[in-house]
Amino acid sequence: MPETPIFSSAAVAAPHSLAARAGQTVLAQGGNAIEAMVAMAASIAVVYPHMNGLGGDGFWLVRERNGRVRGIEACGPAGRAATIARYREKGYDAIPPRGPEAMVTVAGTVGGWELALALSQALGGRLPLATLLADAIGQARDGVPVSASEARYAPQAGDTLHDAPNFAATFLKDGQPFAAGETRRLPALAQTLEHLAHAGLDDFYRGDIGREIGADLERLGAPVSRADLEAYRPAERAPLTLRRRAATLYNFPPPTQGLAALLILGMFDRLTIAEAESAAHYHGMIEATKRAFAIRDRVVTDFSRLRHDPAAFLDSQRLAAEAARIDLARAASIPVVSHTGDTVWMGAIDKDGLAVSFIQSVYWEYGSGTVLPRTGLAWLNRGVSFSLDPAAVNPLEPGRRPFHTLIPALATFDDGRVMAYGSMGGDGQPQFQAQIFARYADYGMSVADAVDAPRLLYGRTWGAPSLSVKVEDRFDPAHLSALERMGHEIEPVGSGYSDTLGHAGMLVRHPGDGRIAATHDPRSDGGAEGL
Repeated sequence: MPETPIFSSAAVAAPHSLAARAGQTVLAQGGNAIEAMVAMAASIAVVYPHMNGLGGDGFWLVRERNGRVRGIEACGPAGRAATIARYREKGYDAIPPRGPEAMVTVAGTVGGWELALALSQALGGRLPLATLLADAIGQARDGVPVSASEARYAPQAGDTLHDAPNFAATFLKDGQPFAAGETRRLPALAQTLEHLAHAGLDDFYRGDIGREIGADLERLGAPVSRADLEAYRPAERAPLTLRRRAATLYNFPPPTQGLAALLILGMFDRLTIAEAESAAHYHGMIEATKRAFAIRDRVVTDFSRLRHDPAAFLDSQRLAAEAARIDLARAASIPVVSHTGDTVWMGAIDKDGLAVSFIQSVYWEYGSGTVLPRTGLAWLNRGVSFSLDPAAVNPLEPGRRPFHTLIPALATFDDGRVMAYGSMGGDGQPQFQAQIFARYADYGMSVADAVDAPRLLYGRTWGAPSLSVKVEDRFDPAHLSALERMGHEIEPVGSGYSDTLGHAGMLVRHPGDGRIAATHDPRSDGGAEGL
């Protein structure tokens, strides 16, 4: 069983070791958890570009020292030219996932960094932006070895990623992907980061960088313009909360699927399954997921266009009623809408107890695949989650925020412990959050064991169309046979540690001495660092 790293005063966790070290460096310079996270967010954009980037979106949960939890929504809306009519006139039945027509929305993550740093300054943060971006600038300019995770990625049949404008010139070598360990430089991105370090992050939207981005978007014919960039602002959002046993759980409200994560844990708690790592344990998680996704798919949309109050679904009586509909002996058949996507989750807790749970993404691997030549930005394709049906829950509409799989999570325990946790993985994110949280909080696993333990995923994944339960190879075969007898279709992923089953992380700060247990997923290329 893996040992959990323990740090005496502050810690960070990230899916790439270089990003974790960037955060540790900031902590060692006296920076707080928010400042460390901005350094990590910039670094991970360079070293893990298949999962995230400055041309993507982000979400923050920040727990202040006084216990207040704030949410920062840094997701951009659809551009003014992004209309259903535009795509119908071009002959599309759905928004294409790659190329300029996939560049439907404004990239919001840099705006989120700026808003988070404003909060950091109000809480005493004083490190200059140039210090926070220094590691990322050097990594992009001098180059870093391509990660094992990125080298494992290969486009599926029919994916036009490599044909997207400027993708090959940026991410391929002689027309082929870089091998793991080969050094790749991103000089245009380095210049962008260096400019932002001196001009400020607002320049991304309303300065010289914004002008360059706007010019490239116009040249490519994307439905996002410079005017859309200039109009963009991130927003603070109050998190959704769930009172569960001796803890309060926090997750992000719409347009994210944070509601689903809390619903799964709320229902699973009411099933009162005592035996950990049993067929009953796994069955309960799967069935709670099905019911949670059914609610998610009819509720979650742009925050300003909600038809239902998400918090109402977390009412104790409503959760009990949903849990009572779960048959503990048989699998239910509830169709769900599938959402793929790759992402990075990272966490940080500083010496004063300021805690951050953060997630950043370009949606699919490399997003739209399109790289803006003037700035080196790979632009997201989050807008593919819009529907071209005006009667849908999430129809395409200028100014509308798309549905997001991205969900950072936090929890506070009655005994004073504070947890930051999360995972990447599209539809898997709420499932993986529930699995690692329950293993730690309900069944007493260590932080490292909870993250290391084998995972399952109900639903479809990119390249895997079946609505089955995907499982890693380390499950007890007897339990899998029991699940099949209950009516579950079990589909082994062929690996003991699979990227398909997420890159998760967890940090827990203990009261009294302030020590922090922290880990990041063995399925990723990262880990935990601290002081």
